[in-house]
Formats: sequence, structure tokens, C-alpha cells
Amino acid sequence: MKVLHVITGLGVGGAERQLRLLLGHLPARCDVVTLTNPGAVAEGLRADGVRVRHLGMRGNRDLAAVPRLARLVRHGGYDLVHTHLYRACVHGRIAARLAGTPSVATEHSLGREEIEGRPLTRGTRALYLRTERLGAATVAVSSTVAARLRAWGVPSTRIHTVPNGIDARAFRFDGGRRRAARALLGLPEDAFVVGGVGRLVPGKRFDATVRAVAALPGAWLLLAGDGPEAGALRALAGRLGVADRVRFAGECGEGAAPDVPGVLAAMDVFVSASREESFGLAVVEALAAGLPVVHGACPAVEDLPPGQVPRGAVRLRSPTDPAAELTAVLRRHLAHGPRRLPVPRALDHYDIRLSGRRLMDVYAHALGGPAPAPAPTADSTAVPSDPYAPSEPYAPSCPPAPSIRRAHR
Repeated sequence: MKVLHVITGLGVGGAERQLRLLLGHLPARCDVVTLTNPGAVAEGLRADGVRVRHLGMRGNRDLAAVPRLARLVRHGGYDLVHTHLYRACVHGRIAARLAGTPSVATEHSLGREEIEGRPLTRGTRALYLRTERLGAATVAVSSTVAARLRAWGVPSTRIHTVPNGIDARAFRFDGGRRRAARALLGLPEDAFVVGGVGRLVPGKRFDATVRAVAALPGAWLLLAGDGPEAGALRALAGRLGVADRVRFAGECGEGAAPDVPGVLAAMDVFVSASREESFGLAVVEALAAGLPVVHGACPAVEDLPPGQVPRGAVRLRSPTDPAAELTAVLRRHLAHGPRRLPVPRALDHYDIRLSGRRLMDVYAHALGGPAPAPAPTADSTAVPSDPYAPSEPYAPSCPPAPSIRRAHR
């Protein structure tokens, strides 16, 4: 099977990193087209041996991009087109239909009021729904996103839930990695470090984390990521008098910045105070690193049955300004001191190999096969009874993805 993945851009972001990881676990020949911004993830994909092309789209009104993409699909002899992120889904579905090729789309970033960090408008939703019906299936990265799609009017029969996945072994805590990352970032070895990872945008509410750390003289803050709020967050840390206790690492893995496992190893507690999320990949990665987690919206945790929710995860309840609540929770963590927790067995549900296997089932269905089985849930009996016991080496239990017969052409 030959698949063309079309994505809006390939800068560092959750959907972009997820695509790169997923391609290493799909038993299919995959190429990638980015409509704009062939950034750091494009370089990583090429290093992995994936062919990446830049369509050079100049903006949403660059209508010539659609026939260019359709020609590329047609001449490439692809069996399937898989689109990622709003702009790529809209234009990619049209191009695939023009080329006579089935398409599948993954909805990575649909919130209640925002999509990809931008406000949802009536026009945005209307265009999405008009083009959604051009594809063979729509993939939701969480049950929460699937419910939002149904509320929009997308038929349930067209929606398939394939949760985001990680390779948990890559995040296993390592003391040497922790020391190296702290030295690189200028963090004292004995500091208690609160951390966050993600795009620095208002919806992530990193300002609440800055305010909480400012109220805790014994805590340091490490923020990894970049975005339009970077300057405002630096200014806030300066006004609160904590600039010397805050480290902005920039994009993970770029320049001198450690990669995501490195920055997580440097932390003692992880905070994701997001107002909205479609999944919460950074929270899952933090749990895989054995970190206590304090989170706002996080479908990856909230969609689990109650008995499977990781005991090291604490939910913030404030709908508007969580800074005071977050300060109280972090004060308790600070008093307890640094600790690493066992990796929750519920993370087996988010093993990247399982994600790859389920996505291949969706591909087969899009090419005329039977509908995939419902997404499995994690085994509640596998969750450790003592969340503060020393962590055992973690090996995901799901088997490798099998190959799939070519089902089209």
C-alpha cells in the first residue's frame, strides 16, 4: 500500500511529531507533503528516510495549490491520501477527490471553541463539514474529539477513534539524562523543577504556571516550546521577580535545547493547565517519564474509565484562573520533594504500535474492507496499586503491528 500524508506544516508541534513517530510504525510505503513551513519535523522525517515535499502554498486563498496537489497524488500512484490538520484536511480531501483517490483525515486539534488554537467560527465549521464528506473516513485522536465531531453532524459511521500514541520506552527516566539536561539548561542539580511542554499560546495557560511558581520561593520553572506568548511570559516572569528561576528552553531538540525525554527528565512535576485539548500528548509523555502530573483539560486522561486514571495525575478544576489552585497543589509536591512514579499500565492504551495497527484497519476500511472494531480500553488490573513505589522497567504489552495486504488497485 502506498500512502501520501498531507499536513499543513512541519514545524515542531504535537500533530507533526505524532506523524513522524507514526510513520515508523505503519507497514505501508509513505510519502509526506507539507503545504507550508517545512520545518524541523521535515528534517527529521528526511533523516528517517521519508520522502518529504513542500507544496509551497502561499495562504488559504492560494487556490492553485489544490490542482498542484491533485497532480502530485495522481502522478505518484498513491492508493490513499491521509490528511492532517485543518487546512490540509480541507484542501487535501478536494485534491484527492479530483485525483480519484480515496482519502482519510485525522482530526488532531478540534476543541469546543477553538481549532488549532484559533477561534471556531460558523464559516470554519461549514467548510470543514462540506469537505469532510469527500473523504472515506475521519479519524479522531480521542473519544472526546469523536463526540465533538458527532455534535457537529458528522455521521458516527464515518468516525473512527485512533488515539495518539507514544513509545513509552523512549521516556523512561534516566539519571544521567537528568543531570545532562539540567547542566545544559542552567538548572541546579538540587532544584525542585516544575515544568511544561507545548506551544506557547494563550489556551495553554502557561501564565498560570508562571504565577504559581512565583508564589513558591523554593521552586524553579522549565518551559519547553515556542510561540506567540513567549515574550509575554518572559515579561510576566520579570514583573513577578522570578526571571532568575524560570528557564525557557525553546523548541525541544532544536539548537542546544534537549529533546522531549531530556526536558522531562530534568523536571520533578509536570503541569499542563490547558483550557482545551483534543488529546494531551505531553501529559501522556510526562506520565511515561514517571512524573507527577497536574493537568487541566486532557482527554487522554479523562477518557479513561475511572479505575484506570493514573494516580499520579491531579485535575485542575478552575474554569477561568487556575493559578491559586495550582499553587496549592504544587506546594504539596514541593513539601514532599522530588519523586518518580511507576509508569501507569493504562499507558498501554496509548502505545504507538497499537495506534499504527488500528490506523491500518481504517485504511483497509477506506479501501473497501470491513469497518474497524471499536477502540480497545486499557486493562484496569494493570494499574499499580502504589503510585509512589519504585518504578519497574516498562515494556509495552501490545504486539507489533502486522502487515496488511494491499487492498486497492
